Amino acid sequence: MTTTNTQTTAAVSPTAAERRALPNLADIAQAAAEKFGVCRRPIPMRAFNPETGESKYVGAACKSTRASDCPSCAAKARALRIAQLREGWHITEEPVTDRNEPTEQQTALLTARADMLTEYRAARDAGDEQTADGFREVIADLDRELRGSGMSGRIPGIDALPGKPRRARSTKRRQDVPNLPRKKVSRTTIGRKYAGKHQPSMFLTVTMDSYGLCHRDGATDKNGRVCGDGSPVDPGTYDYRRAARDAMFFPQLFDRLVQNLRRAAGRDMQYFAAVEPQRRGAPHAHIAIRGTDPHALIAQVIAATYHQVWWPHFDHEQYTDNRMPVWDEGAGIFVDPDTGYVLPTFDDALGLMDEMDDIEPAHVLRFGVQAKTVDIGDTDPDGEPGPVRAGKTKGVLGGTTDAGRLIGYLTKYLTKSISEVLDTPNERTRSHYERLHAELQRTPCSPQCAVWLRYGIVPRGATAKTQPGRCKGRAHRRDTLGLRGRRVLVSRRWSNKTLPDHKADRIEFVRQVLAAVGIAKAEQAQQWVVRLVEPGDVEVPPRETLIMSSVAQRSVWQSEYLNAKELITDIDEPQHVSPTPVDKREVLR
Repeated sequence: MTTTNTQTTAAVSPTAAERRALPNLADIAQAAAEKFGVCRRPIPMRAFNPETGESKYVGAACKSTRASDCPSCAAKARALRIAQLREGWHITEEPVTDRNEPTEQQTALLTARADMLTEYRAARDAGDEQTADGFREVIADLDRELRGSGMSGRIPGIDALPGKPRRARSTKRRQDVPNLPRKKVSRTTIGRKYAGKHQPSMFLTVTMDSYGLCHRDGATDKNGRVCGDGSPVDPGTYDYRRAARDAMFFPQLFDRLVQNLRRAAGRDMQYFAAVEPQRRGAPHAHIAIRGTDPHALIAQVIAATYHQVWWPHFDHEQYTDNRMPVWDEGAGIFVDPDTGYVLPTFDDALGLMDEMDDIEPAHVLRFGVQAKTVDIGDTDPDGEPGPVRAGKTKGVLGGTTDAGRLIGYLTKYLTKSISEVLDTPNERTRSHYERLHAELQRTPCSPQCAVWLRYGIVPRGATAKTQPGRCKGRAHRRDTLGLRGRRVLVSRRWSNKTLPDHKADRIEFVRQVLAAVGIAKAEQAQQWVVRLVEPGDVEVPPRETLIMSSVAQRSVWQSEYLNAKELITDIDEPQHVSPTPVDKREVLR
């Protein structure tokens, strides 16, 4: 009997390896967070009710847009973008922004601020610093009251210096590009209507030109079809310098494209664009445009669009990693490490360019021949939807299957980081990305970039702490490959709403559903003041506790909502909740 018990105990007792493989509390909490759609990386906050004196700890969502960091927050952000894209793409009425009239309180505050500013400047000019400090404090209080009264925009500082004069360049177009058609731009944002009822819109993809022939094998798409892996056939002749510069200045070229499209179409063209890299690392943008225009006009605008970078030329490195400029404490500037020669500043180099008549820009960007309107049904060797040939412009009608598929396609990569999109399928592609990253390390990203010191130019704002030839900007990182800006670009009058407005719409819809079955959510009668926890607060609950509290709350909300949905049928779902690709739980987020 004893032997049997011993054998039974030994049989059920886990080994050390099995015990190490068991999930801990943090793993279980994160799994529950993903199941119920709550943030798995909550930020601890302290909530205080000034009326009752009650305080508690709550978890605020991390609001990450990457699914690898937090699937719930990333899905929520993507759902809001889908709502924003869907609402603005095919609207039939002009978006109108009504500004409220300034109140008497705001007028009085601004008048008082003007009087105090005059007194402040008089005291400062007279050298009375004590009186000037008093006026400065009063003006700061008035500014806080003015912002709190419901004012948009920013208030200029009282000690703000006048801006430097804008450096003017010739507006004469280059002779090696086609002419750009132009019309007088009207305020309208709605496109043309066909047959008195159809009002389609466009879907456009633009990308950079080729820098060398790429392989057409080495990877497969989700359907198992062979596509290019992005690596060049001959890395020795691949133009990595132009590829890096095009990636660095792609946002400026995109802005110029939008400007030219508006001038050619003659209307305030509104757009929703998602910027992402191709397999080869070159940036491209998928653009949803409200309204339609002739395909020949769009092709003409793309061919005529370019951007010139009027910076000092950075073609030849004067300094390398083994020999870099050094900081001279006495001169307060970087100097040559051997001769002590004071290097010219960025503004000095620009001034020298102004004195030259036939100076060429440091770089010129253009779109490639692949920049065509696209048909979602085909794919090109790069794994992306293939270009539609001239004369086959595709219009998209709102509410159709094509519109839903294109919306899903345009937003499919928003929850992935650039490094995830550029997941290397093989060694030759990895080597290609490494060479592109090495070239980006030698490409300045801004006038303040420390990479300028490689070319013997002191960047703006350089100090003794500036590391020569090294810049920490996002454009130089391996996980971005030059794409440093926002992934989503939206025009101001697209849906006439901000993301918080779209979020408020979702909350209001859920409130109406619950109210229809008698479940009334109070309008937050108790005003809670929520702040970040103080450093060293020993009472902060662990992350697992915050997650489980959110899970319990979300479980109640989800149960109430789903039960209410089963009891009512007469509430129309808003436009941004209806698409089937979005999970029903997203409505509760």
